[in-house]
Amino acid sequence: MQERTGIITFKGNPFTLLGPEVKVGEKAPDFALVDNSLQPISLATYAGKVKIISAVPSLDTPVCDTETRRFNQEAAGLSGDVVVLTVSLDLPFAQKRWCGAAGIDKVVTLSDYQNRSFADAYGVLIKELKLLTRAIFVVDAADVIRYIQIVPEVTSEPEYAAAIAAAQACI
Repeated sequence: MQERTGIITFKGNPFTLLGPEVKVGEKAPDFALVDNSLQPISLATYAGKVKIISAVPSLDTPVCDTETRRFNQEAAGLSGDVVVLTVSLDLPFAQKRWCGAAGIDKVVTLSDYQNRSFADAYGVLIKELKLLTRAIFVVDAADVIRYIQIVPEVTSEPEYAAAIAAAQACI
């Protein structure tokens, strides 16, 4: 597995990402995730939609909580052609509980706990923590990556406006 350094820090300390570096303009890699009902989800599940994919370490942490709530608010104002997906290694049961408690109804939470296929395909697994790093991918309706932000400090929020603008540019 490819190791990439110098990309992220966690609380100021450098960490290593595992997997390939995906790039804007490339075909988005497929993935095998599960939804909150343990149903299989792949990239094809959202065929023809613009996808904002938000990778987070864990919904049960303050920044991930804030980020997912913010994307839920932003999603309310987006076209029906856009879907917001939040991917973590949290168990689907925990995601479902968290979404219910947080009132999340626009963001779809998906779990990569079974085989880390998203983590491996998108190069976002933190080697030292075995969690996903904070990252945003905007994938157009033809499944081409149009925007990427690997957030340099894992405890910082992403650039919401840039991700939303990238998604809107794909409509």
